[in-house]
Amino acid sequence: MSASGGTKAIVAALGANLAIAVAKFVAFAFSGSSSMLAEGVHSVADSGNQALLLLGGKKSTRAADEEHPFGYGRERYIFGFLVSIVLFTIGGVFALYEGYEKIREPHEIDHWYWPVGVLLFAIIAEGFSFRTAINESNELRGKQSWASFIRTAKAPELPVVLLEDFGALVGLVLALAGVGIALATGDGVWDGIGTLCIGILLVVIALVLAAETKSLLLGEAASPDSLTKIRAAAVDGDTVTGIIHMRTLHLGPDELLVAAKIAVRHDETAAEVARAIDAAEARIREAVPIARVIYLEPDIYSEDAATAGPDPVATPGGR
Repeated sequence: MSASGGTKAIVAALGANLAIAVAKFVAFAFSGSSSMLAEGVHSVADSGNQALLLLGGKKSTRAADEEHPFGYGRERYIFGFLVSIVLFTIGGVFALYEGYEKIREPHEIDHWYWPVGVLLFAIIAEGFSFRTAINESNELRGKQSWASFIRTAKAPELPVVLLEDFGALVGLVLALAGVGIALATGDGVWDGIGTLCIGILLVVIALVLAAETKSLLLGEAASPDSLTKIRAAAVDGDTVTGIIHMRTLHLGPDELLVAAKIAVRHDETAAEVARAIDAAEARIREAVPIARVIYLEPDIYSEDAATAGPDPVATPGGR
């Protein structure tokens, strides 16, 4: 996995969640708090998710073969989508069920200092993990807002870890509030309400992750900035006079396919056109290093074709 995959953030989150999961289950065993049980399952699900992300990153590095000539880069998207399913089913649905059961049959929390102490420890540990994810994301985010970064990031790992850690921190605050109100009032229903809120939060985050990774699985084009660089690099103003039309597709977070029909002068020889195409490919790879698979087709620019309009089914003719 490349640095853009956020391996450091994933490992930090995995270590934090494993430690937190053990602490939460111990707290549940001593206190009987449903919030602690839901949070413990949440941390186990998060740990599994980080393991899935690491596995996806490892599998995506396999070399292309005859059956998969464009490589295995999309493995990272597949495992990112699996994370959203695990978070939804194991984390969110279980918390909703446990919260409902606790509201239906509430009981007082025993040994209150266990859940409160573990929750405070978990907030500190998750805060460290969240800070690591933020620092790594800032290197790629640039001037984008956080919402825009999560929507447009081509590598799924950092958005997944960011949302998981954010959800974990909010969930811990909800659990602490539920336990605190239950202790103050002596009514265990509040512990169940806190658990329900955690479940709703996890389901919402899982749905957001599923929507974003689904888009990546379907195949997204290069970013607007990369498209601008590719167009500028392809045209030399001599043999290659323009781009008639172009399609791009992410084969993985770090691999881009570029297919374009380029306009060449009608009086150029085949050898001159071939050399121009080779030079254009080299310029594109220099401008956008992840553009590793490039197909350029020479053609004569036609005003009639250009005025036909950008039909996505037919071959568009505009520049």
